[in-house]
Amino acid sequence: MNTNQLSSDILKTKQHFEILDGLRGIAAIAIVVFHFMEMVYLPGDNFIAHGFLAVDFFFCLSGFVIAYAYDDRLQKMGIKEFFKSRLIRLHPLVVLGSVMGLLAFLYDPFGGGSELYSTGKVALIFICSILLIPFPVITERSFNLFGLNAPSWSLFWEYVANILYAFVLSRLHRRYLLILAFISVFVLCYASYRAGGSLLGGWAGENFWDGGARIAYSFLAGMLIFRFNWIIKTKLGFIGLSILLSLAFVVPFTTWNWLTEPLVVLVYFPVLIALGAGAQLSQGLKKICIFFGKISYPLYMTHYAAIWIFLNYYTKYKPATGQLTIIIITGTILLLGVAYLVMVFYDIPVRKYLTSKRKQA
Repeated sequence: MNTNQLSSDILKTKQHFEILDGLRGIAAIAIVVFHFMEMVYLPGDNFIAHGFLAVDFFFCLSGFVIAYAYDDRLQKMGIKEFFKSRLIRLHPLVVLGSVMGLLAFLYDPFGGGSELYSTGKVALIFICSILLIPFPVITERSFNLFGLNAPSWSLFWEYVANILYAFVLSRLHRRYLLILAFISVFVLCYASYRAGGSLLGGWAGENFWDGGARIAYSFLAGMLIFRFNWIIKTKLGFIGLSILLSLAFVVPFTTWNWLTEPLVVLVYFPVLIALGAGAQLSQGLKKICIFFGKISYPLYMTHYAAIWIFLNYYTKYKPATGQLTIIIITGTILLLGVAYLVMVFYDIPVRKYLTSKRKQA
C-alpha cells in the first residue's frame, strides 16, 4: 500500500450513528442542568439528582464507538496514529476548558478564592490541567482532581481507557472482554458500596479510584455491544430514546440508590445504546441529532467555569426560587450558545488545522 492510500485509510471517518450522537447531546445538557442544580439543592430535592450518571452513559457510548471505529483498522494504522487521532479529537477542548477555568478562577466577579494561592501554585494547577495530570489542591473547590475544569476527570479516565484499548483490549478476544466486564461488575458494585450506595465519584482525590471503576465496566460494555453485535432493531426513534435516557437522570434520589444506580449503569445504559444503534431516524430529526452530537463535547468541556461563578453568586446573594429558575434556564441556553461558538470558531478549525499538519507530516 502506498503512502497516500495508507494516509487515506488512517484518516477516514466511518459513518456515524446519528441517534447515538443525538443522545450524547441530551446527556451533555443533562450534565449542565445537574451541575447548576447540585450547587443549590441537596440530592433529595434535586429533580435531576442522577444527572451525573450521564458520564457513565458517555463511557459506555465511547466503548462502542471506539470499537466500531478502530477494531478493524488499529493494526493497520498503528498505535501512534491512533493516539494522534484521539489527541486531535479530545485535547483542544481540554486546553480551552482549562483556559476558561483559569480566567473564571482569577476574575470571578463574586469571588473565587484565587487570592489565597500564589502565582506559582496557580501556574502549576493550570499546567496540570492542560496536561490532564490530577492535582486536587483547591480547597474551595472540594479538592477536585482538576480544580480549573472539573469535568476533565472523566477525560483523564477516557485517556486511560484509550491507552488500554490500544495496547490490550483491542487485541483480546471477545470472550476475554466478557470475563473482564464480569469482574468489573463486582468492582463497580464495591465502589458503590464503599461510597455509601452511590456512584457519584471519580472527580476528587478522595474518590479518585471510583472513576476507574465507573469507566471499567461501561467502556467494556460498549465494546461488547459492538463485538457481539448486540444491536436491537427498534422503531422508537430519537424522541422515544431521548425520553428513555432522560428518565434515568430524573430517577428520585432515595435509600434505594445502592440498587437503582448500578442497575441503570449495568443494564439500562447498555440497552439504550443497543437500541440507539439499531433505531430508525426520521429525516427531519437527522440534522438535530448531528448538531447535538457535534455540540455535546464542547458543551461538556466549557460549561463548568460558569458553574463556579454561579455557585459564588448564589452563596453571596441567595436568590429566591423564581430567580434561580430563570438563572438556570437562561444559563443553560447561554452555555449552549457559548458551546456553539467554541465549536465553530475553535474546536472544528483547530482539529482541521492539526489534521492537515498530520497529513503533511
